[in-house]
Amino acid sequence: MRRSKRLNIGMSLAPTWLSGNGWRRSDSGTHTMLGAEFFIDIAHRAEAAKLDFVFRPDTMFVNMALLAKGGGFASLDPTVLLAALARETQKIGLLSTVSTMFMPPYILARQMMSLHWLSQGRAGWNIVTALDGNQNFGLDAMPSSEDRYDRAHEYVEVVQALWESYPEKAMVRDRETGMMADPSLIRPIDHAGRHFKVKGPLNIPAFGRAPVPLVQAGASEAGRQFASRFADAIFASTPDMQAAIEFRLDLRARAAAQGRSADDIRLLPGLSLFLGASRAEAMDLFEATHAGADRGRKLAHVLNLIGLDLSDWPDDRNVTVADLPHPFITRGSQTHAELLQRLIAREDLTVSQLLERPEVNGSGHWRIIGTVEDALAEISQWVDEGAIDGFVLTPGGSTGCMHLALEQLMPALSDAGLLRRDYSGDTFAHHLQNP
Repeated sequence: MRRSKRLNIGMSLAPTWLSGNGWRRSDSGTHTMLGAEFFIDIAHRAEAAKLDFVFRPDTMFVNMALLAKGGGFASLDPTVLLAALARETQKIGLLSTVSTMFMPPYILARQMMSLHWLSQGRAGWNIVTALDGNQNFGLDAMPSSEDRYDRAHEYVEVVQALWESYPEKAMVRDRETGMMADPSLIRPIDHAGRHFKVKGPLNIPAFGRAPVPLVQAGASEAGRQFASRFADAIFASTPDMQAAIEFRLDLRARAAAQGRSADDIRLLPGLSLFLGASRAEAMDLFEATHAGADRGRKLAHVLNLIGLDLSDWPDDRNVTVADLPHPFITRGSQTHAELLQRLIAREDLTVSQLLERPEVNGSGHWRIIGTVEDALAEISQWVDEGAIDGFVLTPGGSTGCMHLALEQLMPALSDAGLLRRDYSGDTFAHHLQNP
């Protein structure tokens, strides 16, 4: 049975349509992507489509191995970028990415609440624990996933306490008595924990009309537990529908076990789209984007994730569960390592086939290659099967594909009752709760 609830949909501000060979197209606009107008255009198109939010992922390092071919380059600071977009938009949510590893919680609490005020309730925080960048902050090695999430739990608790330490009602602004603010309502948090010691209070009042939505990305055991406690939504790599169904059911059960409603947490996988006027055109776009992809990099990615060295294997040899090293410790994302293991266990693939799958040749996201009608049909199927609560658009191949996604696919979803036709509120939290 189709759910009556509409989808929560966001648009990535990372120009995924410029990945691979996409940046080499004459219409890519790559020479303007460090300027405000590049992102203002995307935000305007996303808001015109009535999406919940625009979202900027982030890292705190440069991937030198990918730099020469167009990936791995530096990007604008997401919170600064979204502050610029706050004045250029009116309704759409502004979701920034900040790691709990490298920035003191007091600074994050202040920056995010500042963005919330500047946008009048449209800020959101995508919480990441980071996988790299440690050497830029005096750490020789990254802590384990478990230690990073232990730190993240305390970090979020500190940030939330700081947001509550200076309530908006303390700003009385009483001209007759001369009281600007009531100090009796503003309290230090006096936090002293394993990772942080923060006195407080925050030096900016809370925006009282709507909370800052919290989003998290990570599907490991620690990540799921963290999300079930704190997150309003979780980003995920779910390359097949069954993975999404299982993940969503697990998240909802965990949220209920935390005393929350199962509906309080939303699964929003990334959706990689290669759209064309025909299926052949879409496939041509996909193949042109990935033409000349570095086979050695793909092999290194498999080795890094699951410890399996395929460098001497013939392309037509099958990869099976029996070939997987046991045990192994991944040198990459635990989530993506588990996705790759799951793919090998589920499907009978040769080396060449494996290297073309999104778990290896991409970010592990759900991928649709086809027409707008094809994308509408597949999204509708995932909704019917209870696999998703929404998704994050990551169009690929060309600027034109991004335009098709926002200007044709999103209206088609509205016509199908899966996306709002207009906003019913002005804050990011309202959009999530009232899709």
